[in-house]
Amino acid sequence: MTSPSSDLAFTPTVKSMQTARGSRAGYARIEESGGFRTRITSDLAEFLSTIDTAYLATANSSGQPYAQHRGGPKGFIRMIGDNTLAFADYAGNRQYITTGNLADNDKAFLFLMDYAHRRRIKLWGRARVVTDDPALIEDLMPKGYRARPEQAILFDVEAWDANCPQHIPQKFDAADVAGAVKRLEARIAELETENEALKRQIERIKP
Repeated sequence: MTSPSSDLAFTPTVKSMQTARGSRAGYARIEESGGFRTRITSDLAEFLSTIDTAYLATANSSGQPYAQHRGGPKGFIRMIGDNTLAFADYAGNRQYITTGNLADNDKAFLFLMDYAHRRRIKLWGRARVVTDDPALIEDLMPKGYRARPEQAILFDVEAWDANCPQHIPQKFDAADVAGAVKRLEARIAELETENEALKRQIERIKP
């Protein structure tokens, strides 16, 4: 019998903890339907198009974990196959911890946040570094983005799940806030102009 995809996260020890703390029955029902989702759906693809920040977690051969921020313009993480995500990896501090970890252990985890709408997506899978495909790296590089692509990271999704919005602080992107303020300022200027015109009309009709 095939194990449910949620077993990637719900180990026997985790399940025993869920049983002890009263949440096992709810997650058992999820397992009965196969567990977490395993295919990239249209709603996940839509979510990716709005994301400009992500956290990629890896572990080295001895199990020591490491999480690294990855960012870029919205949609910098792309779907390049039925179940594969990819993004250009820019030159940075040249520690190469993620690169080294993936050379030893391809298991990886992506954590995606949308603070404005208080949404988060967790993805389990396997990742690999691509350095010998300049056409792919160039294609993944966001147009006009000021960074130097060094390689590409491909992430094969094995399971993913969405969390509830509980305890996610609502934060807004500075560019989105600036755009909203600009629109409000334009509307205020428009209303002030209309107000001045009405005041002049009133002055003209005063006895």
